[in-house]
Amino acid sequence: MTFNVPAIRAIYLFELHRTWRTLFQSIASPVISTSLYVIVFGTAIGPQMAAIDGVPYAAFVVPGLILLAVLTESVSNASFGIYLPRFTGTIYELLSAPISVGEVLLGYVGAAVTKSVLLGLIILGTARLFVTFSIAHPLAMLAFLVLVALGFCLLGFLLGLWADGFERLQIVPALVLTPLTFLGGTFYSVAALPPVWRAVTMLNPIVYLIEGFRWTFFGTASVHIGVSVFMALALICACLGAIVFIFRTGRRLRA
Repeated sequence: MTFNVPAIRAIYLFELHRTWRTLFQSIASPVISTSLYVIVFGTAIGPQMAAIDGVPYAAFVVPGLILLAVLTESVSNASFGIYLPRFTGTIYELLSAPISVGEVLLGYVGAAVTKSVLLGLIILGTARLFVTFSIAHPLAMLAFLVLVALGFCLLGFLLGLWADGFERLQIVPALVLTPLTFLGGTFYSVAALPPVWRAVTMLNPIVYLIEGFRWTFFGTASVHIGVSVFMALALICACLGAIVFIFRTGRRLRA
């Protein structure tokens, strides 16, 4: 099996260049916002809070805050990347080019994943300036970060195919993704909730991703790491199936 490498590279580099043209919005803004969260919850409120599973509260919130930014930016970057050609009409050039669905995804989603992982690592380094913590499984942390970024970049790509206006690109991140992330154990331990609320919270798929990422930092979490990896893979498979269906049927490819 051979890939159209020049086409993949062209899409990939074009999407990366778009990030450099909007550097403040793509990188600086989420880094600054997350740093403010770290300062408030880490250095201001953290010393007043009890440790959770032996982890200081200031360090406990760091993995969740990193994923909050990565998830949001993954969806935003990937959705805008594919929606813009639909909006301007240049999607016809893509559809008529000798390039497969897999190659399209490697270009668009590959660039979005690169940006999201880079953002996550920058936020990680920035958080380390304000909060003291160590990473128990650094390689697993990086692998899980890539896995989660891939899943939500695919979700963003799917959103970009579904949206019929710029305002719809903001619906899922603003009204669905951000609330689920805040209620998914970013600032608290799921194990500390009363049984009824814990059962309700476990219906939130973001919980499994945050807990899995937290496990890579501290070696402890309310959810087994195997379940977290399964949920991330399930998201990837579901989004891939939907995207392939759209490209094969031609639905939603034109704005």
